[in-house]
Amino acid sequence: MKRFISIALMALSSAAFSQQTITVSVSNPSTTARTDEPVVINLAPYGNVCSALITAEGQEIPCQLDDLDQNDTYDELCFLTDLKGKETKKYEIQLFTEGEPRPYPARVFAEMLIRNDKVKEKNRHNNFIESITARGDCANSYNIQHHHGVDFESELNGIRIYFDKRQTLDLYGKFQKRLELEATQFYTQPDQKAEGYGDDVLWVGNTFGLGAFRGWDGKEPTMIDPVRSRTQRIISYGPLRTIVELFDRGWQGINMTIRYTQYGGHRDTDVDVFFNKDVSDRLFSTGIINVKGSEEFSDKQGLRACWGTDWPASDTINWKRETVGLGICIPVKYVRSEEVANKDNYAFVVGTDSNHLSYKVIYCSDNESFGYHSAKEWFEFLQEWKKDILKPIEVKY
Repeated sequence: MKRFISIALMALSSAAFSQQTITVSVSNPSTTARTDEPVVINLAPYGNVCSALITAEGQEIPCQLDDLDQNDTYDELCFLTDLKGKETKKYEIQLFTEGEPRPYPARVFAEMLIRNDKVKEKNRHNNFIESITARGDCANSYNIQHHHGVDFESELNGIRIYFDKRQTLDLYGKFQKRLELEATQFYTQPDQKAEGYGDDVLWVGNTFGLGAFRGWDGKEPTMIDPVRSRTQRIISYGPLRTIVELFDRGWQGINMTIRYTQYGGHRDTDVDVFFNKDVSDRLFSTGIINVKGSEEFSDKQGLRACWGTDWPASDTINWKRETVGLGICIPVKYVRSEEVANKDNYAFVVGTDSNHLSYKVIYCSDNESFGYHSAKEWFEFLQEWKKDILKPIEVKY
């Protein structure tokens, strides 16, 4: 009798810690090569997944599991792939109901900090947090966090989002391809500058900066204010993508979540805006700052960009003028109008027929040893970038 009980328990144990294997075929429909293209798999059909292993032709491929709704169950699996023109690759994915996600080298970074008054060096604060909420009547939410809001990066870019009614994206320019924000905390010190670290390269004020999402009053953008509360949180730290969210409760009678997804190897950032109800009768706005004296580009189909030079701070002694290229790409179905440029912004009025809309933002710094150094180069690159967006890789199970 004990033998049969033991066998039954072993069978139950084996069932409890099961493994599923799926094969995924990933194809590049374009004739141009794709690098670090994200493949994202919804895990809902596969039950409770605790760890995963991906291989291609016997080689282990880094992957990442993400819990998007923060309920302690992984919702998505992602990995990055390189594909030649018209190439197809097959990946074997093993999903396990036990274990922990495998560690892989970081390709992205994200951080939230509260100032530590005992720390004098601006790049060494250590009161780490991953979520913060301020009431709508908070007097100065901008100065609660050390670098004024959540920051994140890939090897090519670095962004912080202000924790106030502007919710503006401010930019960090690099000289080299690498992760730097953990070391500089967006406040690069003189010794780090001497070693080739980057720094803040854009003055944003009350503008969109790089693609901040705002309201629209029929004539101009409006801030995300008043609100019952505003929240910033880190959903995923990597290693292949970082996901951060802004949550605005009680803004104009709706709750809004803005999700920013940054993939390793990418200078562009995905923006997804979710509402808790249908907003098809409303208009919103986004766009990019009109950098002083900048040259503009638009394809009149949702792609808009600029190239310009300005001081990134009011201190003109310790800072130099910075040249940047900015871009935004909005699916045509969300564009309600492209506004004439004014002194602040190149703006779009946007809307959605549902409770969700999405777009992409992108930038470069003229400091880069690896990037673009003229308006012509930048605008040509962005047109190729949009072609890739409109012809995504194909994933088949």
